[in-house]
Amino acid sequence: MFTFLKSDSVQAASVQIDGAAVYMRPPQSGNWRAWAEVRAASRTFLKPWEPTWSASALTRTTYRHRLRIQARERRDNTGYRFFIFRRADNALVGGVNLSNIQSGVAMSCSIGYWIGKDYARQDIMRDAVSALLSFVFDTIGLHRLEAACLPSNVASEGLLRKLGFRQEGYARAYLRIDGAWRDHLMFAMLASDFRNKA
Repeated sequence: MFTFLKSDSVQAASVQIDGAAVYMRPPQSGNWRAWAEVRAASRTFLKPWEPTWSASALTRTTYRHRLRIQARERRDNTGYRFFIFRRADNALVGGVNLSNIQSGVAMSCSIGYWIGKDYARQDIMRDAVSALLSFVFDTIGLHRLEAACLPSNVASEGLLRKLGFRQEGYARAYLRIDGAWRDHLMFAMLASDFRNKA
């Protein structure tokens, strides 16, 4: 089990992380319709960057199953999922995930994110991930945050570089994306990178 260095209160489903123009909180049952709508409207936009969607990917049943998994991850301190909301109108615009949280000698996790087609390239994801960095390094107390992106995903690579992630490698056939094993660029940020940048 991972022990939080600051406060166990982050295990609560009600935790909220605030950015300049967005806020993030764990998915709730009442978010299903908004989530399904933004995902459905963005299917073609998201398809090249994500694992293949199942036929039931956007159903309420699948969403409820996801909520159960996410609650277990929070309880076990192995992962955190957040929806991103635009502060101006409370629109659900995307999501960001912290997964594979490792304690002990690693003190690390991985980050992944998605944004709806209509909200891309508006600095929303930059705001969200930037706000999440304090949660990772100060609230949870991790040492290392890792990210991976397809070499063709210029927007994601640019985002990571702007935020101060450093490219550390190139992983062949790293993840199964859009039905095939794809190479990925590997990035990371250390707690010291985050604090030196602040």
